[in-house]
Amino acid sequence: MKWHRKIVLLISAGILPVIALHAQDLHFSQFFNAPLLVDPANTGFIPDGDYRIGGSYRNQWSSILQAPYKTMSLFGDAKLLKNKLDNGWIGLGAVIISDVAGTGNLRTTETYFSLAYHQLLGDASLLTAGFNLGWDSKHIDQSKLTFPDQFNGTFFDVTVPTSAVLITNNVSYFDMQVGVNYAYFPDNNTYINGGISLQHVNQPKETFFSTGSDSRIPIRYIAFASTILKTGKNIIISPAAYYTTQAKSDELVGGLNLNYDLSGGGEKQLILGVYDRLGDAIIPVAGFQLNNIRFTFSYDVTTSALSNFNNLQGASELNILQKGSYPNAGNGEHEVLCPKF
Repeated sequence: MKWHRKIVLLISAGILPVIALHAQDLHFSQFFNAPLLVDPANTGFIPDGDYRIGGSYRNQWSSILQAPYKTMSLFGDAKLLKNKLDNGWIGLGAVIISDVAGTGNLRTTETYFSLAYHQLLGDASLLTAGFNLGWDSKHIDQSKLTFPDQFNGTFFDVTVPTSAVLITNNVSYFDMQVGVNYAYFPDNNTYINGGISLQHVNQPKETFFSTGSDSRIPIRYIAFASTILKTGKNIIISPAAYYTTQAKSDELVGGLNLNYDLSGGGEKQLILGVYDRLGDAIIPVAGFQLNNIRFTFSYDVTTSALSNFNNLQGASELNILQKGSYPNAGNGEHEVLCPKF
């Protein structure tokens, strides 16, 4: 029975990008390192800096697929007008995502520009609202696709006509997300943050087949919460949780990172962490921070039934993040709202 199940799995993985195109958006296990993808209100929401740039690379299912899923992302955001507005500032940012999935080379490119407004509420809290506007495009190589009705019990016979008919190789559409965010920082050792966002609020149409009533992308809802706690002279812990639901699919991830100061002033930090994607994977994290540049690597250790086929090998993920402050800004521009070494 196992080999039958494996064949079904491989067939499903091969055609999934086409027949269930909008079942799940692109995502990263290190959600805490992809702030603009989680919530556009995170744009310019940088408690320990004025600007940041980051990049992520994810390789998924390379142990069971001939063409594994590969996702890359680049983003940047910054605070603007902090000294011009009354206890507030503007956040401006952009993110580019590129993904290649399956043997049909489903290529996805997404570009978003985001804007947020941040308002201090007294001395210990911050409220933010933001949105982003973007353009998504997808391309599929039909010549590399095979379908279930071409499987003869032993192999896929591409000479057999299929009932699946694609009317185009390319689709593109305008997309929009909105979100809110709140932070509470009662003292120098405590920082609490949470927010919610809605993605695809305009529910754009997305299909390679003839337009139907089910071709609109359903709204995706995201909620997250995180805390930064300085628990000792050389230790900062950062518990975090992330939940998302779209159509009939959902995902819950929770865990924490620990930063250990190796230099006495925070210039060199060791990062260790572990997260659990409920019912799917355990995600250990390891990294290193040198001055304002942080490197983190994570690996999805599969815990679902898929582990019978991929030998626990889910996805590897690498993130690089750099933060900075404006030179000679003055007037509190370099104020740090979260715990630091």
